[in-house]
Amino acid sequence: MKLVILDRDGVINEDSDAYIKSPAEWVPIPGSLEAIARLNHAGFRVVVATNQSGIARGLFDMEALDGIHQRLHSELAKVGGQIDGIYFCPHGPDDGCACRKPEPGLFEEIAIRNNVVLDEVPAVGDTLRDLVAARAVGARPILVRTGKGRAAEHQVPQEWAVPVYDNLAAAVTALLEGEPR
Repeated sequence: MKLVILDRDGVINEDSDAYIKSPAEWVPIPGSLEAIARLNHAGFRVVVATNQSGIARGLFDMEALDGIHQRLHSELAKVGGQIDGIYFCPHGPDDGCACRKPEPGLFEEIAIRNNVVLDEVPAVGDTLRDLVAARAVGARPILVRTGKGRAAEHQVPQEWAVPVYDNLAAAVTALLEGEPR
């Protein structure tokens, strides 16, 4: 099975320092939904691994998060794409959980639930914590400059040799053309 793991905020949709708290606030980054559809049509399963500490902070509840994800699914279906699973951490940064990126718990759950080994599975993120979590399970981290990616680009150790793309659409084009390696 071919699999790609995506972060949500800053990769698929616009990010906000005030958090994405409702379906109305969820705005796809231009080209991201079409990029996911291109992955699907090329035989990839696409899953999302996302920190959602707004729940722990009391900024939104599970019903709002479900609504946001329903909007993601609905908008994606309009362009012929789908997400095969959304894995999220509802905890705050001080909760000490194993699922909040940069910890690898979400990635480990993806591996277990999909019965796959994540070695070299592309994992696209816009923060250093996304890349750290991917590396911890042997996945292949990819950075996009959308969201917080421009700032993160300067934090990534050069020896990691992480490929960097302007956005998810460019990263998907590279993946489908056999890059990055």
